[in-house]
Parts: sequence; C-alpha cells; structure tokens
Amino acid sequence: MQLSVIILNYNVRYFLEQCVFSVQKALEDIDGEIIVIDNNSSDDSCAMMKEKFPNVKLIENKENSGFPKGNNIGVAKAKGKYLCILNPDTVVAENKFCTLNSAL
Repeated sequence: MQLSVIILNYNVRYFLEQCVFSVQKALEDIDGEIIVIDNNSSDDSCAMMKEKFPNVKLIENKENSGFPKGNNIGVAKAKGKYLCILNPDTVVAENKFCTLNSAL
C-alpha cells in the first residue's frame, strides 16, 4: 500500500463527508486507504460514515482522546508507505495525490 490518509473527526459531520468524498476521488489511481478516527462525536458522524463510506476504516473512540492521541491511533492502524494526516475541513484536489506520487 502506497498511501494512508488519516482524518481525525470531532462533531464536524458535514465537513467530514466533504473531506472523505474528496479524498476518495483523489485516491482513485493510487493504492491507498482512508482511516477516520472519531473522537466520540455526539453528532451522527459515525452513522454517516457507515452509511455513505462503508469501505473506509472507521475507528470509534469511546472518549475524546485529543488531537495527538487520536492521530496516533490512526497512524498505528495505517498500512501505507506514506502517511497524510488531514483535518476534516480539508478538501483535496482530484489530482493532488497523483501529483505527489509522481514526485516521489
């Protein structure tokens, strides 16, 4: 696996949906994975992920473990040679990972 994209979420369902959708499009020609870590959100982020993105690895924390620990949980599960840690309010251009892959 070439790239693991890690997204830490806490109560930003709408942004998370847009982010994951853009990352999926950007990974179409890359051997990669998406890992979403939810820090015990009280919105319906996890339900949305399960419904709209069933192929994305979802880790549901039982507490809000904070930014560093949440990301480290995702890094520990990642299988990619390279890691990309994104905030859920990020939208990735469709060719961004292909462009980066060419540079590597």
